[in-house]
Amino acid sequence: MTALDSRQTPKVSRPFLLPSLYAGNARSVMQRGVLATASTNWLIVVSGFFEPVFYLLAMGIGLGSFIGTVELPGGQPVPYAAYIAPALLAVAAMNGAIFDSTWNVFFKMNFGKLYDGMLATSLGPFDVALGEIMLALARGFVYACGFMIVMQVLGLNLSWMAILALPSVLLIAFAFASFGMGITSYMKTFQQMDWINFIMLPMFLLSATFFPITVYPTALQWVIQAMPLWHGVELIRGFTTGAIDAATPWHVLYFAVMIVLGMTLTTRRLKALFLK
Repeated sequence: MTALDSRQTPKVSRPFLLPSLYAGNARSVMQRGVLATASTNWLIVVSGFFEPVFYLLAMGIGLGSFIGTVELPGGQPVPYAAYIAPALLAVAAMNGAIFDSTWNVFFKMNFGKLYDGMLATSLGPFDVALGEIMLALARGFVYACGFMIVMQVLGLNLSWMAILALPSVLLIAFAFASFGMGITSYMKTFQQMDWINFIMLPMFLLSATFFPITVYPTALQWVIQAMPLWHGVELIRGFTTGAIDAATPWHVLYFAVMIVLGMTLTTRRLKALFLK
């Protein structure tokens, strides 16, 4: 018996579901991303936490001293800082997830060629997609915990239900990351990537972040309500202010559908690009 014959080829036990796409080892993709972030990108991650804090101090505390209170849809008046703080938390979740699932993925896909190497192993496209998205979720959760502490110190969490904002942040980040990675797979140049910022900017400014959407004409309100960030803002604001209403389950359902569609898109694109 030769040495080659005596070698034992390791067997990969794949899950029952999606055996051709998923090896059940998405954690290795996430671990690689954590190590890379800790060694090279930690400053970018830290700066991402301070951005919403600066907005809160400048707009919520500074400008809020002139505005006073804002009335919620149910008629409950809240301080302006308490009104925009949950919106900024939703924006932080979106920004963290989008950065990890777009620019990072764009570099790994088109320049680093990391996915070619990953998919040459036992990993499947669903492992890669889920691992990258889990990394984005971890980043979004760190941002959320830090910002929630700031809100608590400033007295901007007006309800005990504010703790539910943390799983809401994960839901929002998951939805944006799953779609962001799938859309990035179609991008080939840096100029095309600029379209992502072009889409995110109006969502940030218009999605009831700094003022109620009732200031807009009815037609524009319908457009804003179709945007994912508006649902995230309303979901988190409901928990931090205690203004839960019948629309809350619909916000959750919106993101659940977005996650399913985004994961399907991303997995199929990775399979088409790297498993020809």
